[in-house]
Amino acid sequence: MKLADFDFHLPDERIALRPANPRDAARLLLVTPGAGLRDLSVSDLPDLLRAGDVLLLNDTRVIPARLKGLRQREASQMAVQATLLKRLSPSVWTAFMRPGKRLAVGDRVSFGETSDRACLLGALDATVQAKGEGGEVTLSFDLAGPNLDAAIAERGAMPLPPYIASKRGEDDQDLADYQTVYAREDGSVAAPTAGLHFTPELFERLAAAGVATAFVTLHVGAGTFLPVKTEALADHRMHAEWGEVDPATAGRLNAVRAAGGRIVCVGTTSLRLLESATGEDGVIRPFQGETAIFITPGYRFRAADGLMTNFHLPKSTLFMLVSAFAGLETMRAAYAHAIASGYRFYSYGDASLLWRAD
Repeated sequence: MKLADFDFHLPDERIALRPANPRDAARLLLVTPGAGLRDLSVSDLPDLLRAGDVLLLNDTRVIPARLKGLRQREASQMAVQATLLKRLSPSVWTAFMRPGKRLAVGDRVSFGETSDRACLLGALDATVQAKGEGGEVTLSFDLAGPNLDAAIAERGAMPLPPYIASKRGEDDQDLADYQTVYAREDGSVAAPTAGLHFTPELFERLAAAGVATAFVTLHVGAGTFLPVKTEALADHRMHAEWGEVDPATAGRLNAVRAAGGRIVCVGTTSLRLLESATGEDGVIRPFQGETAIFITPGYRFRAADGLMTNFHLPKSTLFMLVSAFAGLETMRAAYAHAIASGYRFYSYGDASLLWRAD
């Protein structure tokens, strides 16, 4: 298949800049291949699932990974911005930096600003250790481990997706809005956005309906926003992300399936990790490590029965994934309906519940 097969026109006004309030008031488009579309709300979710089903959620926590500061080189200074991408060791991160081309190996960078936008020298300093071909920079921080984490949490800002950050700046509200209510494992630089719709009250109603919850961890990287640049999908290099399915969770999920229950993944991150942990025999096994699974139409799903997900970018790997799950023509029709009906798109937007095409 070609990249052009996954293109569609999205009016700019359909991009959500703030989430629904309350979270579960967001709209929900029910997509059942061969059975049409239904306009609902996330609060209807308990009525759409049945006792014995399990929701699989990603419990990663977004860190405030956007840092501003100054490059120090002899007597000269230059304002810089970094978005942390991936931790390599207790003191080393890769990052996208602007202006990256003007940085050199050995440069010192001081991150953090005071209220008058002066740099806080010594608060969070790093050395440029290496520069990659893809524009990424390796930063070796003077701090390490929990001390580095605390400094990043104090000095960093929530790394909003580029399609939001280009329209408004981050603010204190994003610290809460861009985090799921069940986040607990630090490591993501982008939110698992389908999970943003859940509230404690919604979880209570799901439990009362006999719907279980299970948690896995996949740390979402900034690569989730990278465009596909190759016309032939087979030539695209998928970004890798670290994830874990622990033995107890793998056993629970296998037991749900054996009892006739369905696994409904909340977000494409949960689905990608689940499929990475499942063998061709359909058995879900413990998993810990990186996955670069790239799911496109023609993929045979091994474990996921349903998928709750937001509405994705044209020509993105995520729109390819949902097209593989529910069918390309089904998803083209669903997105056309969503656009015409005023659904809000992307990270802070509305949601869909997809059932797998057989």
